[in-house]
Amino acid sequence: MSETNEAEAQAAPDRENTLVLELKDNARVTIRMRPDLAPLHVERIKILARRGFYDGTPFHRVIAGFMAQGGDPTGTGTGGSDLPNIRAEFSQPNVARFLRGTCGMARAGDPNSANSQFFIMFAPTPSLDGQYTIWGQVTAGMENVDRIAQGAGGSGTVRTPDRLIHARVLADIA
Repeated sequence: MSETNEAEAQAAPDRENTLVLELKDNARVTIRMRPDLAPLHVERIKILARRGFYDGTPFHRVIAGFMAQGGDPTGTGTGGSDLPNIRAEFSQPNVARFLRGTCGMARAGDPNSANSQFFIMFAPTPSLDGQYTIWGQVTAGMENVDRIAQGAGGSGTVRTPDRLIHARVLADIA
């Protein structure tokens, strides 16, 4: 392989572990999923995306300077899929951190209660390191995440939420 082809191969995304979100106004967000950090969570995201589960779900909790949360079909923050919850796959803080664009899995108080809800960080939040599962990182379109309608008050509940139009694994996109 030539040096050019080798560089192109390294730069090419892993299509099976790349998630593409379509937001309002044809805006796209590309996420590199991290099965090396959270294989169970990445597998869950792929299963749900391939089922069309995320299509039309709201970003129901969006806190400026913190994160945008979605993946709940009820839009209440209490919903999930029909699949069982997933056990935590916490990374050591020196391996992966919650930085701008980091994608984590939402959960209830039980660390092993993640199901379908996820969040995308607007800013670094070290207090989440080692407390929530990191499953991906935005590689393109973070400016589109920044435009998701924000909620009010400390809870970040959004009255008229933006919706995730489609979530697709890149390998499934022609």
